[in-house]
Amino acid sequence: MIVVTLQAMQTAPAATGGDTVRHDWTVEEVEALFALPFNDLLFQAQTVHRAHFDPNRIQISSLLSIKTGACPEDCTYCAQSAHHNTDLEREKLLAVEEVIAAAAKAKADGASRFCMGAAWRGPHGDDFKVALTMIEGVKALGLETCASFGVLSREQARQLKESGLDYYNHNIDTSPEHYKEIVTTRTFEDRLETLEHVHDAGLHVCSGGIVGLGESQTDRASMLVTLANLPHQPDSVPINLLIPIPGTPLADKAVERPDPFDFIRVIAVARLMMPKSYVRLSAGREGMSPEMQALCFFAGANSVFCGYKLLTAKNAAPGQDRGLFDRLGLSPM
Repeated sequence: MIVVTLQAMQTAPAATGGDTVRHDWTVEEVEALFALPFNDLLFQAQTVHRAHFDPNRIQISSLLSIKTGACPEDCTYCAQSAHHNTDLEREKLLAVEEVIAAAAKAKADGASRFCMGAAWRGPHGDDFKVALTMIEGVKALGLETCASFGVLSREQARQLKESGLDYYNHNIDTSPEHYKEIVTTRTFEDRLETLEHVHDAGLHVCSGGIVGLGESQTDRASMLVTLANLPHQPDSVPINLLIPIPGTPLADKAVERPDPFDFIRVIAVARLMMPKSYVRLSAGREGMSPEMQALCFFAGANSVFCGYKLLTAKNAAPGQDRGLFDRLGLSPM
C-alpha cells in the first residue's frame, strides 16, 4: 500500500499545479512523501511552488512582543511561561506609541506585515482595547497587520477584524497525538476552535508548528495533515525550528536538534500539501546557515520574519537578510 501511495505522490505536481487543493490527506501518504529521495522531494515542491508563486519573491514580516512574560500557559518550549524559571524580565503592555514607532521602523527595514504577540492565554479587559488601538495605528501606516493573542471568542475575532486586523496567528505546535507532551493548560481542540473563529470572522489564518519538540516523523506528518485538512487551509504556515531556551523543560531535557535535511523536508512537504499558502521560515532561522536557508526557499518557503528579535529570541539581522536575498536573487513582495 505504501508503494502505491508513493507512486501516486510522485505525480503530485501535475495534479496540484492547478487550482485543486486537497483536504483529504492521510498520514500514510505524507510519510510516503517524507520517504522520497531528497532531490525528488525538492523538485516536486519547487514545481508546485512555481505553479502558484513567483519563486524569486519573498514576503517579509516583523514580529514584536507587545506584552512579555507571565503567561499562564505551560508550553514546554516557551520562555514566557510563568511555569518556567527562565530569568525573563516581565513587561506590561507596551504603549501604543512604542508599537507604532516599532512598526514604522519595520516598514523602513522592508517588512510588509507587522505582527504583534502578547503573552496572554487570551485577550481581555482594557488591555484588549489598547491592542485594538495598536492595530488601527499600524494599519494606518500602510502595513498588513497580524496578531497572536492566544485563544479567541467569536466576538473577539469580530472585533479584531473591525479594528483592521488582516491575519491572526495561532499555531497548533505539533500533532494531536504529541500535543499533550508539550502543553497541558490548553487543549488541541481549543486551538482548532480559535482557528474556526478566526476564519469565520473573515480574518486570514496563520497557523503552523514547531520542529524539534521531541516528536517523531509520524508526528510531523500528522501535524501537517491537521493543517492541510482544515476546511480552509491556513493562508500562512509558519514552520519553526525549536530554540532551546535555558529554563524551559524542553531545553532541560536536551532534546536532540533535528537534522537540517529533515527540517527542509518538512518545508517541502508543507509546500506540496498546501500549495497556495505562504510557508514561513520562522523561529530558529538565526542559527541556520545561508545554505540551509537557501534550500528551504527552494523547497517552497516564501516568507520570513525580519528584525533582530522574535518575541524574546534572537533572529537574523536585517542586514544579513538583505545580503542573503541579494545573493539568491530574491526580492521582497
